[in-house]
Order: sequence, then structure tokens, then C-alpha cells
Amino acid sequence: MRLLLSFPGREKVAIPSQLQRGLVLPVIGAPLFIISNPDLVIAQCKAGIIGAMPSLNARGAPGSGEHLVDWLTRITQALAAHDDANPDRPAAHYAVNLIIHKSNTRLQEDLAICARFKVPLIITSLGANPEVNAAVHGWGGLVLHDVINQRFAHKAIEKGADGLILVAAGAGGHAGAQSPFALMSETRAWYDGPIALGGAISTGAGILAAQAMGADFAYIGSPFIATAEARATDAQKQAIVDGTAADIVYSSYFTGVPGNYLRASIAAQGFDPDHLPTGTPDKMDFGAASQAKAWRDIWGAGQGIGAVHDVVPAPTLIERLARDYAAAREKLCAIH
Repeated sequence: MRLLLSFPGREKVAIPSQLQRGLVLPVIGAPLFIISNPDLVIAQCKAGIIGAMPSLNARGAPGSGEHLVDWLTRITQALAAHDDANPDRPAAHYAVNLIIHKSNTRLQEDLAICARFKVPLIITSLGANPEVNAAVHGWGGLVLHDVINQRFAHKAIEKGADGLILVAAGAGGHAGAQSPFALMSETRAWYDGPIALGGAISTGAGILAAQAMGADFAYIGSPFIATAEARATDAQKQAIVDGTAADIVYSSYFTGVPGNYLRASIAAQGFDPDHLPTGTPDKMDFGAASQAKAWRDIWGAGQGIGAVHDVVPAPTLIERLARDYAAAREKLCAIH
């Protein structure tokens, strides 16, 4: 079933076709550091949302099956096969997340690989880069940039991003502290291009609410940790199922950038979740084992995990979201 992706008052905004292709829901699956992999991305795209993964998750040697070339080959071949078998129900496009931060020594290598595969959507984080944007535009791709406030939002558009991902309070992993209501309304006051909104969205009603605020897409991450395809441990998946918003701790200690993490995973590593020191940006290093440990052992998650009640395949989760979205829309339209 295909659902209407527009909301009254937002029809005037033209969303690029590669962001609409094959969508059942106006959702981008947030790229989850360490956790997102080809299996999850393929499942998300086939089920009708934009699937995404960080390029840095592919950490193997060329030909090992874990290299970025291997992963993109798997994704593109699987989605092409799906489209051939389902011409009336094509898969949604996929996205690759590139970390622009100076500690990412793989940026240029991964960008070149993305160019080779003509990745349709690039999500950039931790630094807006006009050269990266120009390179993506050169192969016909689009760039959405993660931002947490208006200063970063303006810089992203000025440097050539095609759209914004507003990472508001309550989002999993690195996240802002501003209310999604404030962040969304202030951005729409000056920007009429594509926007995805993230921050504790884990239900179909939440997706509809994001549209009502002016977003074109909901940006959903934490619920996909508790899916069969996700590369997370069983313990981490169960922690998502068992957790609520009260189990989320917001801290800059682990990477130098504020983010949301599961309280139990912090305590399990010997830290006091209620008395964490302040981190500094120089701690961030996307090429070092310490950064991987921050996510492997200190688990990122958002405040919306209270709506996650079991571990299911990603298509099952997306189907549930679609049903909830349709029901919420019908209920809203029935209000006079």
C-alpha cells in the first residue's frame, strides 16, 4: 500500500524524485554507527523507507565482504533484483552517511567509492563541506546534512546541502538539546527545502506529527536497533525493548559531542550515569578503537524506545508504523 506523503499546507514544496521513489512512509532510517549494515538497509528499502548506513561501518579489507565496495555491491544488486521482480513496487532509494569530521581519515576514499556507485543520497554529519556536496552533485546525488541548531542549518545550506536533517532533543546518539517544535518552526521560517526531523519518533503517529510540524520526513533510528537485521547484540536489542525515556542519559563525556545513551550500558562499564564529566571535542576520533568502544559498549539510544516492545524483522516494524500512521491520519482527519 502506498500512502500519501504530503500534509495539508505542505504540497507547495517539491521533494526531489529520488527522495520519493518507492516510499510507503515518509521515513528515513537513521544511519546507526556500528549497527546499520547491508541487511538492514536492504530490508528498509524493500519495505518502503529510505535505508541508510554510515560508510565507516564497513571496516573490512577489500574483498572480505565487509569493505564498503562489497557492501554497496550487495545493496545495489539486491535492490535491482527486487525492482526487476516487482516493477509495480520498486524499492526506496538508499543513503550513505559520511562523517566530515577531521578525524575521519577515510572520507575521501569513501567519497570516491560512493561516486563509483552513484549513491543517490548522502547524509553528511559533523561538518558541512562544499567540496563533498559538489562531488555528490557531480554524480547526480543529493546531500542532506545533520544539524542541531540554526547556526549549523544556515551553514549547511550556504555550503550547498540539498536539505537538512534536524536532530532534536531526544534523538539517539549524537543529538541536539532543542525541542523539535522550536527547531522545526524556526527552520521553516527561512527554509522551504527538504527537511527530515529526528528526535524520539518511534510510532506512526509520531511520523504524522513530524509532517504536521512541517517536516517532509521522519528520521527514525532507535527502533531499528531492535530488529532482526540490525548488527547489534541480543543484549543491546533487549535493552531497547526493556527501556523507556527514563533510561536515557544525555552526555558529552564519551565522544566530546553531546549524545543520548542507555543508562544500563553506562553503569555496566563502571561509570556513574548521574555524575559523568563533561567531554571535549578533541576526544572524538572516528579512526580509533576508543570511538568504536564508545558505541559498542556504551549504547546510543533515543527517548522514544518506550514504544518498542519486541525484536522483529525490519519489514514487520515498518508495516506496523504504516498501519499506525494510517490510523493516526484517519483519526486526525475525522476531527472537526
